Amino acid sequence: MTNINMNKKDTLLIVIIVFLVSLILAGFAESGVEESLRGFLMLQIHPARLINDFVEISGVGGAFLNASLVGFTGLILIRMAGIQLSGPTYAAILTMAGFGLFGKTPINILPIVFGVYLSARLVNKQFKDYLIIALFGTALGPLISTLAWELGLPLIPALLVALAGGVATGFFLPSIAFSMLHLHQGYNLYNMGLTCGFFGLFASALIKGLGHTYSTNMFWYSGSSIVLTAFVPVFSLLLIIAGIFSGGKHSFKDLKEILTIPGRLPSDFVDLGSLAGSLINSGLIGLFGSIYIYIIDAPFNGPVIGGLLTIMGFGAFGTHIKNSWPVVTGVIAATLVTGNPLNSPGPVLAAIFSTTLSPLAGEFGIFPGILAGFIHLHMVLQTGAWHGGMNLYNNGFAGGLTAALIVSVIQWYRTNKEEF
Repeated sequence: MTNINMNKKDTLLIVIIVFLVSLILAGFAESGVEESLRGFLMLQIHPARLINDFVEISGVGGAFLNASLVGFTGLILIRMAGIQLSGPTYAAILTMAGFGLFGKTPINILPIVFGVYLSARLVNKQFKDYLIIALFGTALGPLISTLAWELGLPLIPALLVALAGGVATGFFLPSIAFSMLHLHQGYNLYNMGLTCGFFGLFASALIKGLGHTYSTNMFWYSGSSIVLTAFVPVFSLLLIIAGIFSGGKHSFKDLKEILTIPGRLPSDFVDLGSLAGSLINSGLIGLFGSIYIYIIDAPFNGPVIGGLLTIMGFGAFGTHIKNSWPVVTGVIAATLVTGNPLNSPGPVLAAIFSTTLSPLAGEFGIFPGILAGFIHLHMVLQTGAWHGGMNLYNNGFAGGLTAALIVSVIQWYRTNKEEF
């Protein structure tokens, strides 16, 4: 390994560790150590289906501590598997930590990871071959929480059912993930969102068929806090500084090169471009996303911060400031047409997570990107009920269906163009 690669790996590791530690410190500063620990423990036995804003449930300290430990779990798994940090692993850690603010806990993700490990062993693969599936597959953490805490079973049977259900979930995810990728052909960055949504349809139907009725309570923090408001912008600025520091005078040239990449899966910007350009792009996405939240007067709460962290992670794995704005514009247009407030929960999260469809704009142009965003909003407002809110990447589920529709039409037209 060259010194350049070593420096790249070390820089990314430092960035990730600083981010995860900062979550803990920020939470402690806001809520205190004792209150943060109490809130963290509360979350481990709380329902996690969409939308459960952990900030509203446990306070800032408990939510941030939980998010950091979920992120550290991902980092430890990556290191244990012997995988080098890269665009996909950076995206996975920021996504896991982000959703640690509204749905994932260390307890509800580990059975899924173990199930993926068993699946890899069955087909004589190494765990590292399926690790990305395991990390993003934790989107179904709420399924495990549902089995443990929402069915009304006695404690021991509930834990056993949750463990078995989580392992079974992880076991089937790899086979489904590869099939779903073919469906949208890499134009939906959150492929595991489509995968988990597909699996969640069957899980939800089975649980309902056994007589369980889902509660419809939504937890959405609408207060204000300097820690919540400032965390993403400050982290974004640090990423830009880190990118400039690591890339020197070539940093913005590297960013410009990344902006020419369509973003179709798999597009590791760290590999195809550079770490410096990827960090700057990630930081810019966080800043622009934060500015949008300010403009529409939406709260910086668990889901919103989690969404911003996720798209910042994908700033190294498919999303950049050039291919994402048409899709977001489409969501905004659809929201205005339907008369919904831009700062209501559904449209806010759809605008953030619609960037899963950035490769459509990157590959086919501005108009298909805007159209994708317009359709995406209407889809995402429906799909959550299909899986009972147990797939945290609901936008990835809706995005996968939207991408499959648009890509199939475009490719059909191109194939038959001469006949027209």
